[in-house]
Amino acid sequence: MAKLCISRFSSLKPNITHEILKHSEHVGKIGCIVTQNVDNLHSKAGSKEVIELHGTAFRVMCLTCDHKICRYELQRTFQKLNPSMIATAQMIRPDGDVDVSQAQVEGFNVPACDNCGGILKPDIVFFGDNVPHDTVQNVKANIESLDALLILGTTLSTFSAYRVVLQARDAKKPIAIVNIGETRADKSVDLRIKGRCGDVLPKIWQLNASKDFIS
Repeated sequence: MAKLCISRFSSLKPNITHEILKHSEHVGKIGCIVTQNVDNLHSKAGSKEVIELHGTAFRVMCLTCDHKICRYELQRTFQKLNPSMIATAQMIRPDGDVDVSQAQVEGFNVPACDNCGGILKPDIVFFGDNVPHDTVQNVKANIESLDALLILGTTLSTFSAYRVVLQARDAKKPIAIVNIGETRADKSVDLRIKGRCGDVLPKIWQLNASKDFIS
C-alpha cells in the first residue's frame, strides 16, 4: 500500500545530477527544469524553477472539487484511522513491497476529502491521463524563451515527454540528450551522448569549473 511506503519514499535524497542542476540554475545556466519524476528531488536539492510534468507524489487532490492537501497531512489521517497499519509498515521489504492480510485490506479506512467528501488521489498524471493544459503551455513558453534544451536520463517513450522535444524543434532550439540507452528522439537532436547522467555531468562540471560554470 502506498501509505506504508511513503516514509521510505520521502526519505530519498538528491543525487549528484540534482545537485549540479541546482548549481547550474544558481549561476544562470539553467532557466527551467521540466521533470517527469514525482519524487520532489529537484526541489529538495534546491532548484526553484521546476515544472513537474506528471505532478507530485507529495500532494493529494480531490477528484470532485480539486481541493489539494499535503501528502503528509493525509498520512497523519491514514495513521489515525488505521492504527494497526503502523506496525505493518515496519515490515517493508527492500523492494518496497509489504505483506498485508486480506482482513487488513477489507478493514482499511479510506479518508474522504475534508472539503466536499469526494475521492482523493495522488496529484499525479497516471498512464491514460492527460497532462494539464496549463502545464503544457508553461513548458512551451519556457522552451521558446530559453536558448537550448538538454534532455537527461529518459527514453522519452511517453508522448508527454516527447512533446517537449517537438516543441523545442518547432521553436528551432538546439537539443542535446544524455542517456545510457536509445531514446525516441535520437534522430531529432543536435547532440547525443550515451552514458549515465551521474557519470557525464560531473565531468562537464569539472571541465568548466575554472570558467565559473558552477560557483
